[in-house]
Amino acid sequence: MTERQALTMVELPLALPVIMAGIRTAAVWVIGTATLSTPIGQTSLGNYIFAGLQTQNWVLVVFGCVAAAVLALVVDQLLALIENGLRARSRARVGLGTAAIALMVGASLLPSLAGTTARYVIGAKTFTEQYVLSALIRERLQAAGLSATSRAGLGSSVIYEALRNGDIDAYVDYSGTLWANQFHHKEQLPREALLAALKQDLARDKVTLLGELGFENAYALVMPRKKAEALGIRSIEDLARHTSGMSIAGDYEFFSRPEWAALRVAYGLAFGAQRQMQPDFMYAAVASGEVDVIAGYTSDGLIAKYDLVVLDDPKHAIPPYDAILLLSPKRADDRALQDALRPLLGRIDIATMQQANLRASGSDAESSPQAVARWLWSKIAK
Repeated sequence: MTERQALTMVELPLALPVIMAGIRTAAVWVIGTATLSTPIGQTSLGNYIFAGLQTQNWVLVVFGCVAAAVLALVVDQLLALIENGLRARSRARVGLGTAAIALMVGASLLPSLAGTTARYVIGAKTFTEQYVLSALIRERLQAAGLSATSRAGLGSSVIYEALRNGDIDAYVDYSGTLWANQFHHKEQLPREALLAALKQDLARDKVTLLGELGFENAYALVMPRKKAEALGIRSIEDLARHTSGMSIAGDYEFFSRPEWAALRVAYGLAFGAQRQMQPDFMYAAVASGEVDVIAGYTSDGLIAKYDLVVLDDPKHAIPPYDAILLLSPKRADDRALQDALRPLLGRIDIATMQQANLRASGSDAESSPQAVARWLWSKIAK
């Protein structure tokens, strides 16, 4: 028996079950982990899961999870069919399994190949307010006869890089996030001075700051009103005296952001425990006493819903967080886009945005980002 015959007739048949087991396991793992590609801007079944978690639409969450599980099982069984075909030297089984996998790959690629590409792509970060604002921008563009689509679930750094590189055309960011996280400034400036300096930083990246929307969505330390009154806590300075026996929760970014470091340095905060949660879940957790304090958002309507109080920041450790509309370098001279979006500038005050966010926290059809965006436009268009 030659070496080739030994390989093909003895060694490979013996090794085939182990090889195919590895391929099947790898395929299932890849399908599962591919759902995590949503925060870096890639389309996957994770889009349904992340969007559902942020908007508390559990139908989307279940659909995304079940679809991913079914896809993994189908691929696993098709690979098993190929394995059995190779073992039995059945070309029919191998061909059927290969053809089915090829058909699935083709079906997944067909929409992107055959679909009409939207002229504009609107970005959104990973929380409800961003979904609403993205839907609002998209609807304003469509009302002006411009085709647009959304790319949601992007992290703070990822979304800015996507804009700068032209992968998305517009999105809403916050002045404090860009100032501290993107451009790594440590000095604290008054609002107008910060916006002027930020505009210069953006200009160096050829990013256009079209204007402010009219409200601020800043990080803030939030706790139940009754508990704050009982302990005599009105500011973060008051809170600092009690933190050793308290727990704090924040979103997935907060504890790695410079704002948290600035708060700890400015006030000497030393909480007994800290936890990370989905933003919408934090408010229910602090209201129920599961945690004592959360790093919330000043424009969130859940603050009023759960009777929470925003603690003052007398040392101004947290910078201003004005909502600003940014355009990519390739849209700097796009008059059609800019004219369609200018009616949004300066029109959304904090009270209106809080109401919109509260509406979006529901679980009915009127709570979808699209429905809330239509409601928001009806309020600001008057």
